[in-house]
Amino acid sequence: MAFQEQQITTGKYLFRFLKFLARPGSIGNLKSLLKSRMEDEMSIVDFLERHAAERPDAIAIKFEDRQISWGEFNRKANQMANYFRARGVKFGDKIALNVENRPELLFATAGCLKIGAVAGMVNTGQSNEALAHSLRLIEPSLIVVGTECFANMETVADMIDEQYSGKLLFIADGDNASAPSDYKDLMAAIAEHDDSNILPEQPLKLGTPIYYIFTSGTTGLPKASITTHMKVFRAGTQFGVNVMTLKPEDTYYCALPLYHSNALTVGFGSCLCSGATLALRRKFSASQFWEDCIKFEATAAIYIGELLRYLLAQPERESDKSHNVSRVLGNGLRPDIWMEFKNRFGIARVHEFYGASEGNTGFVNIFNFDKTVGWSPQYGSAWDVVQYDVDEDEPVRGDDAFMKRMPVDETGLLITRITEQNPFDGYTDAQSSEKKILRDVFEKGDAWFNTGDLVVLQKHGHIQFGDRIGDTFRWQGENVATTEVESVIMKWPEIEDAVVYGVTVPGRDGRCGMLYMTQKNDDQIDLNGLAAHMRDNLPAYAVPRFIRIGQKVDVTGTFKFQKTKLKNASYKVGEVDNDPLYLLARDGDSVEPITAEVQAKIDNDDVRL
Repeated sequence: MAFQEQQITTGKYLFRFLKFLARPGSIGNLKSLLKSRMEDEMSIVDFLERHAAERPDAIAIKFEDRQISWGEFNRKANQMANYFRARGVKFGDKIALNVENRPELLFATAGCLKIGAVAGMVNTGQSNEALAHSLRLIEPSLIVVGTECFANMETVADMIDEQYSGKLLFIADGDNASAPSDYKDLMAAIAEHDDSNILPEQPLKLGTPIYYIFTSGTTGLPKASITTHMKVFRAGTQFGVNVMTLKPEDTYYCALPLYHSNALTVGFGSCLCSGATLALRRKFSASQFWEDCIKFEATAAIYIGELLRYLLAQPERESDKSHNVSRVLGNGLRPDIWMEFKNRFGIARVHEFYGASEGNTGFVNIFNFDKTVGWSPQYGSAWDVVQYDVDEDEPVRGDDAFMKRMPVDETGLLITRITEQNPFDGYTDAQSSEKKILRDVFEKGDAWFNTGDLVVLQKHGHIQFGDRIGDTFRWQGENVATTEVESVIMKWPEIEDAVVYGVTVPGRDGRCGMLYMTQKNDDQIDLNGLAAHMRDNLPAYAVPRFIRIGQKVDVTGTFKFQKTKLKNASYKVGEVDNDPLYLLARDGDSVEPITAEVQAKIDNDDVRL
């Protein structure tokens, strides 16, 4: 049976809203969310300990050929907590976790939470200055590293030797179990410690910070956004229980990295709040996705939009509809492939959501309409959409100095009100936090969070995602900070100026990196050397795939790079003022000129980026 597109109409909206309210427990859950306060003595640890007490043999985690019960999960977390405390970790201290997806990472994370410590979730793809910067932001009392991440850690060995001697722990990864002599075996160390529940030095509250999750920003290096128990409780209850209707008998499949909010806050949080099983994969595989869902008996899955496009690009298989997944939740699904995904894989419910690691309000497609990131109540009081000038890169203010609200079906900047009930947790750096706040928006003294996203205002409190503004773009599910990439490129001695920006490519989600550069002299530049330099010093997703060599960089009166014209010209051969264009394909060893024929191959998805 083919699914027909469900558009937002007043009749359908009212019917589905009333149907939602009639569902057992939905009103109680909404009241719990609305009544919750940051000072409430409550935490997501309560959910873990409750499941362990009431359903100790029920499965909490499925991973590869392992199954971990709620009882075992809680015992391992307790041993971690007792060990961390024995090492001197106190309430509010931080522990850096640099481990790929596997149960041991969740044991360590929960161990941090039980004693009121903050788990610093290091991006396992980081190395060199980005990794060093992340560790400096965390200021960890201990660093836990999976042996699979040692190669990245070696790139910051000088800093580690100087600052963290005696604070390094490792978790062996299968046969890859060897570690340098200055690392202590964490799993062996915790075996000596008590596995009963532990009380923190201070009561855990919903406002207690629990995670640092790193997000790229315009500073050029990662920023650590602060996640609290409140944020996980709201995500788990709203997204997991109310929207996905997860129950203890469900299995929620996740192939996204746990250092991202989608997996950790939404995915894991939903399993904690609902009691569902988390089926975890180390890294996403398009060819194994549905096979995994069948193997783990998954009934739900979490995604990012790029992931679903990869699934659609796979050859059709019997497993496409041989699974039991009936609903998925995530963000970034393009409207143009929405219905194709639902119909090919037999997914009745696509619950797209919108939110940011550092944000204070979320949207979710709770009523199962198509091609929308969903609904959030309190339009006008908790969030709004205002007019935005893309060329000036700032919101528009009227003669009264206040911002202008956008009407339905128009595109504008999404902003969310900062209140005691919906605080902006911000970043570890106060200056970075202040830059995200808009003040005196509709009245003197009000404060709003600038999401940095353009959205289309839809009917009945819904929005549709439009585009990301500013210096950060998204590619292959990762945020790319252009200033970070530019700083790496500028170390190449032949370059005078470097401007990095994201460009749209037909058939691809997000924006692919492009470099506009000028040379210090007229000699022929070693582009293959530059390509090797970028690959050696940047994550693969951050390496620009297109290179344009120009004569000068246009700047504004305030010396900001004028990227709008560059983005519009993109890699189109006929629109670059005769500037040389080059392609650095993901699987290629060298750059090649972009001709009209090469451009056609790129546009037809015949080149891997």
